[in-house]
Amino acid sequence: MKAPYYVATGSHNEIVMLYLEDCIEGMGKRLQKGSVDIVVTSPPYNIGVPYNSYQDQVPRKDYLAWIEKVGEKILRVLNDDGSFFLNVGGTPSDPWIPFDIAQRLRRHFALQNVIHWVKSIAIGKGDVGNYPNITGDIAVGHYKPIAGQRFLHDCHEYIFHFTKTGRVPLDRLAVGVPYQDKSNIGRWNRAKQDKRCRGNTWFIPYETIRDRERERPHPSTFPIGLPEMCIKLHGLIRTRVVLDPFMGIGSTALACLRLGVSCIGFEIDQKYLDVASRRIRSYLDSPKPSRLSLPQAEPSPATL
Repeated sequence: MKAPYYVATGSHNEIVMLYLEDCIEGMGKRLQKGSVDIVVTSPPYNIGVPYNSYQDQVPRKDYLAWIEKVGEKILRVLNDDGSFFLNVGGTPSDPWIPFDIAQRLRRHFALQNVIHWVKSIAIGKGDVGNYPNITGDIAVGHYKPIAGQRFLHDCHEYIFHFTKTGRVPLDRLAVGVPYQDKSNIGRWNRAKQDKRCRGNTWFIPYETIRDRERERPHPSTFPIGLPEMCIKLHGLIRTRVVLDPFMGIGSTALACLRLGVSCIGFEIDQKYLDVASRRIRSYLDSPKPSRLSLPQAEPSPATL
């Protein structure tokens, strides 16, 4: 059997394995049934993105049939209490793409949560009332400007949280936020600390870049914070192995290393895997702050 393209071990014995391989084939022959706790991924959206080698524009029926095959392989390798976080977006002129994908995967999964990934947001001071932390109008984050008069700037994408049953418990406070009104603490039985459920709108901006080719050589990738929040939400204590079938330049692998969990990734483009490998090596060689002390399950290399 073909060896992994790249393997790395983190400071807490977590393992990252990256394969230069089609994910449908790779998931079928390399991963055991029920061996993955979390899937976090973002497939091509079929909107004509100029990837290095993948053709991102095929007839919609062929694309959806392919997405369904990917979903079927994920269904097999995901454990019964696992979470499948799928980041997808559309275009202003074709906003149905995410919904078409979700409907196709509805045949195999329960849609437990719909999370809105907000990339950029504008908040007017006059709209928020008496919030002392907001002293003026705010516009923060990055978006791609859209010309013309028909469409609004596209400032968000979806994260569909699929599970097998729709009843998977989550660690909501792991990605919680402090209460604005501190009098809420102790007012209700559940409000025992200064943290509440964040809800299903997540503001996760891209880092500002000055050299796109060097700093973001992949035309469509998500920030490391996105898979990190998904993994935390599912629950670190129940997470041994995370899978990203479309690894790209390694954001999911880096999130796993930050959190001390093992990761498997598939990618068909060697250029992107080379970038992912360099990013992982750079992270492992860099000084890091003390890791958050949370109970976790032991990584299971046997499933890798």
